[in-house]
Amino acid sequence: MTKLGRLYPLLDGVQLPDNLPYTQVSTWELKFLCLLGRQHLTGQGRVVELGSGGGGSTYALALGLRESPVFDETTGRLHAYDFFHVGKGTFATEKFFTSGTKPADGNSFLDDFRDRLEPFLPFLEIHAGDIWQTSDPDDTTSIEFLHIDIAKTARVFRCVSERFLTRLVPGSVVLHQDFAGPRLPWLHHSTGALLPYIEIAGPPIRSTLAFEVTRPIPEDVLKRISEDDYTLDEKLALISAVQDRIDRDHTGGIPFKSVLELAKAYVAHYAGEHKRAWSIADPLTSDAYLSRTRADHFEQLRTAYETDRAATPRVSPVARLKRLVGKG
Repeated sequence: MTKLGRLYPLLDGVQLPDNLPYTQVSTWELKFLCLLGRQHLTGQGRVVELGSGGGGSTYALALGLRESPVFDETTGRLHAYDFFHVGKGTFATEKFFTSGTKPADGNSFLDDFRDRLEPFLPFLEIHAGDIWQTSDPDDTTSIEFLHIDIAKTARVFRCVSERFLTRLVPGSVVLHQDFAGPRLPWLHHSTGALLPYIEIAGPPIRSTLAFEVTRPIPEDVLKRISEDDYTLDEKLALISAVQDRIDRDHTGGIPFKSVLELAKAYVAHYAGEHKRAWSIADPLTSDAYLSRTRADHFEQLRTAYETDRAATPRVSPVARLKRLVGKG
């Protein structure tokens, strides 16, 4: 059993407060965050949450840190990054406001976040705004814990990979909260590239994959990840390598092999190879979980394929034969 895997049997015993802030993270994931803070993290390296949202996950992690026998609140810091406002490109919901709806006079829920996290403000450092602006490109401080719930676009993931993954060291713990999201394949093929240097904790905890860095990650690997320097076929192979390591989530509800197969379709889709994308996705339409939860994904991929097909000039059999004869 892995070091992180030893926390799994403790999940059922975690009691979360009833007044936990609204979050889109599942109860299982919140319990795991609390356990990590209480049982595993020390605060000796940076403790970083990318994508704090309404504060539920931040609260669970901070609560665990407060209950830790080794975390020192006077020197340790929990760094929370987010836009902290709703609007185009933020992927935030109005439920992050205390009222549950956006007020007429603004779109920032930063004050609501501060109010909810008030008990932990002495050791909570908030970074509000675009992560490209709020993160320091010159910061090389090692990261002990990295919770990634912000990489909804390739642009943001590049910032994550350039400024945060490069600071991982042996012992660093990483949580990919969106690992069940096929539209975010950069999470999956980058994990495949990291496999020789990490140890996956165990089955994903709902949509979260947890792993610990066990060997120094070579600079050239990190550079290729941040620069997206992999061919389509290389990315598919890297995702296949991850499929070999994980199956269903720890509750048995999410079939990750199928989810990752659909992520492969999105690798091809983003590369503009819509026919290939649909050839990967089409067989998955019979998957019960995906057909129930990802119908919009299939529609997007099918539409792109059909649009591409309609735009491609059709060559009649006669014309094709004349071309072949001409070449002869």
